[in-house]
Amino acid sequence: MFIEMNPNDTFGLLLRLGQDRNRGCLVGILQGRKGLILGVANEKSIAWGVARACHREGAELGFNYLGEALKKRVHPLAESIQSGFVEPLDVGDDAQLDDFFAKVEARWGRLDFIVHSIAFANRETLKGNFRDTSRADFHLALDISAYSFIACARRAARLMGPGGSMVTMSFLGAVRAVPNYNVMGVAKAALEAATRYLSQDLGSEGIRVNAVSAGPIRTLAASGVGDIRKLMEKSARGALLRRNVAQEEVGNATAYLLSDWASGVTGEVHYVDAGFNIGSGDPGGEPAPSGPASPSS
Repeated sequence: MFIEMNPNDTFGLLLRLGQDRNRGCLVGILQGRKGLILGVANEKSIAWGVARACHREGAELGFNYLGEALKKRVHPLAESIQSGFVEPLDVGDDAQLDDFFAKVEARWGRLDFIVHSIAFANRETLKGNFRDTSRADFHLALDISAYSFIACARRAARLMGPGGSMVTMSFLGAVRAVPNYNVMGVAKAALEAATRYLSQDLGSEGIRVNAVSAGPIRTLAASGVGDIRKLMEKSARGALLRRNVAQEEVGNATAYLLSDWASGVTGEVHYVDAGFNIGSGDPGGEPAPSGPASPSS
């Protein structure tokens, strides 16, 4: 049945905006919200894809950086989306965490959402045998990649009311043994468990906590994973959509989880990996034709 819509009504406006490919999926689902995007390293970061999607949807954003080199990268990106909040933060330092969130409170008075896209492990631990991981390297990876989300969530929750939302970034290595991922896979498993326990803690306050498990994307962080090119090729062959995902797709999915459109979703790990996680894996090449007809190209 065809229903003629008044082009002046609100739904018609949202439909037209949603269909405008040049403007993405703009519908303003984060209009008036104030949120933090933690972990932007450069314009190829997954966190930057999230930031662009949130900005497009109307959010006012704040950022962190670690060290002068990242400051020079993050500041211009923040300025490009009219953000005036860019502050230093080492998530492994409780004093810096306290100072950072005090600045958030002084500037905004409240916080509507936070995106945690921070992970770190010594590059050497992503090579060779997992059993050779040292105690110090294990502690470092778990502290920065998993505990930091808990530390940020505790401070962010004090500034949130009902409707607040938190999202962290995971990867399939949390639930599968991925070559060259090693201790980072253990850290991501802890991060996903932390997501569930935080959602239990904060649910009574009306605050939602979720994780996004993105497929492999070429980022500065991904460069530390050995043979990332081969991993991406295998992912594309094994994904149900037969391709890898783009930075923008992860950003759009995260913006949805941060918005009221996902008001009934918490404690979840949302996969944005073109269906790789539910498939049978890399077929290793083009499958042989079965039956009398060859598959169409």
